[in-house]
Amino acid sequence: MRSFTLTLSLSPMTVRKGKRLGITIQEHMAIDVCPGPIRPIRQISAYFPRLSPTSSFSEPLSPNQVAAPTTLSPGSTGQAGGPMGGGGGSSGLLSPQLPGAAGGGGSLSAMSSMDTSIEIDSCDSDDNTSLGTLEFDLLYEKATSSLHCTVLRAKGLKPMDFNGLADPYVKLHLLPGACKANKLKTKTVRNTLNPMWNETLTYCGITEEDMYRKTLRVSVCDEDKLTHNEFIGESRVALRRVKPDQTKHFNICLEHPPPWETEQQRSLEERGRLLLCLQLLPPSTDGDLKGEAKERARGGLCVGVKRCAHLAAMDVNGFSDPYVKTYLKPDVHKKSKHKTAVIKKTLNPEFNEEFFYEISFSELATKTLEVTVWDYDLGKSNDFIGGVSLGCHSQGDTLQHWIDCLKNKGKKVERWHTLTNELPGSTLQE
Repeated sequence: MRSFTLTLSLSPMTVRKGKRLGITIQEHMAIDVCPGPIRPIRQISAYFPRLSPTSSFSEPLSPNQVAAPTTLSPGSTGQAGGPMGGGGGSSGLLSPQLPGAAGGGGSLSAMSSMDTSIEIDSCDSDDNTSLGTLEFDLLYEKATSSLHCTVLRAKGLKPMDFNGLADPYVKLHLLPGACKANKLKTKTVRNTLNPMWNETLTYCGITEEDMYRKTLRVSVCDEDKLTHNEFIGESRVALRRVKPDQTKHFNICLEHPPPWETEQQRSLEERGRLLLCLQLLPPSTDGDLKGEAKERARGGLCVGVKRCAHLAAMDVNGFSDPYVKTYLKPDVHKKSKHKTAVIKKTLNPEFNEEFFYEISFSELATKTLEVTVWDYDLGKSNDFIGGVSLGCHSQGDTLQHWIDCLKNKGKKVERWHTLTNELPGSTLQE
């Protein structure tokens, strides 16, 4: 049988019998424009075929093996391992069985399709580097239960508009329980990838428990007046990293949102914050009191509704017309319901109203104080915004507030509470 040699090269040239091609892989890589179906690819590893699971090679190829052209003879065998086995020499480069020509040699079209798959699957570049960076400061004031976020600047943002620029703004959310109620937003800076804001956004009613368990999501978006606003990138900061009354500076790379986050993972939706003041008044022996003071002299619970912050918007104008109801239950005759005045068109109302419940200390231990916030609608049913329940069967901040009130008779105890969209055991009827 006549034997012939065939030399393979990665360029799409015509191979003639009995002639070697003088183009090595190094020379091929120096070619800027590749004719035919072969496309320029990004990384050198794409020039080498992947080893099949049946290959007997356990070591990478040496540079000498790569540089030398490969000679195939029909019916030839490698050393120690069968046809094209794991022996030495240059035959190792084409040892995997590739689709195409029989005998183990892959065709150029097969190599081209492999390049495409490697280019997609083996892209190790970090996409986050193209989103930009963001600088901001966080300060938690324990005395006022306020969290201040000063948004400073961003650099190298991803272009979002046709002019290669963006109209960026920053918005904040508290997690878990993110919703429109706790969203804060900076102004928009036009036509820039390096915006300067120097704007401070403040959350009121942030408790120490919030600082321990919540996360602040800082998002950068591009404003588009013609279509919907576009997301650029975000960063998340666990608030436990911020020490009380100490400013902490952050300079972070923006990231894509986690793919696993879904709305269903949030159990209760937060609807805002409520500042309550509780005072347990002991009976007084002063007989000269008159009016309301005389009524309170018999002892009971004084509930002060101070203010709300970051309420959910219930009306089409982006605001609400909120008022607050208090209800000490169980109450068979429903005489313990009180209601504040309605504050028009606001998400941060101030009420500063007090309600007094004449009740003994022993009875109070079996009661639950339900405080709900509503949106007033003229001519139709009012909308429930959120509420909170305080009693011996409560948990977290609400339980602690209730216990502090019972322990400190005669002392006013103020505390912020998170409003949720549902209350256990309540019908929530207006």
